[in-house]
Amino acid sequence: MPQPRRQLVNLKATPFYHVHSRCVRQQFLCGLDRQTGRDFSHRRGWIRNRIREVASAFAIHVYAYAVMSNHFHIVVAVDQAAAEQWSDLEVARRWRMLFKGPDLLQRYTRGEQLSAAQTYGVRILIAQLRKQLADLSWFMRAINEPIARMANAEDDVSGHFWQGRFKSQALLTSGALLSAMAYVDLNPIRAGLSQTPEQSEFTSIKQRIDQWAGRSRSMTHKTPLLPIFGPPSLSVSRAPNFALSDYLELVDSSGRTVATDKPGVIPSNLPRLLNRISLNPSGFIAYIRHEERGFYNAVGPSAALQSAARVIGQQFFHGQSASRRLFQEI
Repeated sequence: MPQPRRQLVNLKATPFYHVHSRCVRQQFLCGLDRQTGRDFSHRRGWIRNRIREVASAFAIHVYAYAVMSNHFHIVVAVDQAAAEQWSDLEVARRWRMLFKGPDLLQRYTRGEQLSAAQTYGVRILIAQLRKQLADLSWFMRAINEPIARMANAEDDVSGHFWQGRFKSQALLTSGALLSAMAYVDLNPIRAGLSQTPEQSEFTSIKQRIDQWAGRSRSMTHKTPLLPIFGPPSLSVSRAPNFALSDYLELVDSSGRTVATDKPGVIPSNLPRLLNRISLNPSGFIAYIRHEERGFYNAVGPSAALQSAARVIGQQFFHGQSASRRLFQEI
């Protein structure tokens, strides 16, 4: 039986999550439909732009994304502490970046004089909006609903565009975060849509590579791996401490093991980053190749899985065997 989202997304367990949404009936509603000949590829740009817009307003940082032909992935960090530090006016301003909001909120952001009762009502509303701006379900809703409306209007149809609610996966350690990011960034290579990360359109890895190439003189080897989209401040706890150059090297090396025209072997020069965060190289390659078919609710070492299960009041998480293969268990 599926668990309630409020249990699966528990910031006491982790602020990091891998989420994805899929189009109805797995149709190519964001790419080239080979059966009908219709090309919906421009919608991939819609989705990427909307991810950027929503992340700029929410207290949620985007570490990785990949927009495919019939689904998209995002790896995020929910920065609840940042939302709690925003002023009431900042909360209202951020909400109105995406939503019109009730008339009372509009009047408040315009600086109009409000009565005592109206001021009290605004405070209650802003307290609610503050929570929603650090809520993963609202984040995905703010991305998916406008895209569905735009696509239905373009097709002159009504009904569902997305196949149910998004799926989420808790990432319990920096190793789990790194693995999910690489898995997402290598989606186009795994699907045979591109041969190299720098050719992988509508992915965070291509964006990172382009930024690195354009700013290489100002970036050092130890430049931290920061979010690709999101608020400029980074107050989220347990932020990753590996370098951007290490990550780019890892994805480049790992990509060779999932390309269909290259030998499926583990490169002997996989970066030492894997060992530093206790990832098993063979398990890591199996993970990014999608050899582990299940989309488990959480990813992490056994001890982290057990601890997170207790936090959400669950006896255990499925996927223990897969986690043991991914992590170097002590």
